[in-house]
Amino acid sequence: MRLTQGTFSFLPDLTDGQVNAQVEYCLAQGWAVSLEHTDDPHPRNTYWEMYGAPMFDLHDAAGVMTELREARATFPARYIRLNAFDATRGVETIRLSFIVNRPSREPGFRLERQEAAGRAIRYTIRSYATDRPEGERYG
Repeated sequence: MRLTQGTFSFLPDLTDGQVNAQVEYCLAQGWAVSLEHTDDPHPRNTYWEMYGAPMFDLHDAAGVMTELREARATFPARYIRLNAFDATRGVETIRLSFIVNRPSREPGFRLERQEAAGRAIRYTIRSYATDRPEGERYG
């Protein structure tokens, strides 16, 4: 199962050249770029861990790509996401977000059914990866 989250989620993974082009577009708009990583990509897990500090003062795509290479080397078996923030209205608003690294094996999710009061049935999504402890979920 291939995880689909973010702007380009239903396209094949972007090449580094395509990622670089997106970063150049973001920087041309005046947006700040940041990288985040996780080993639990549940759709409701919006709080991924930051990789380094957001690159507010960076105006060169090569610097972002260097940080991305370092993040991939540090966390090769984790999901890594690139975010672009727009602060023109005085608040940080995500304008672009997409996955730039994923583990070689993606275990997927299961749908769990729960019966509730009356005849109500509730469903929840649970990642197969969370059956293993953090740090051992992929690989």
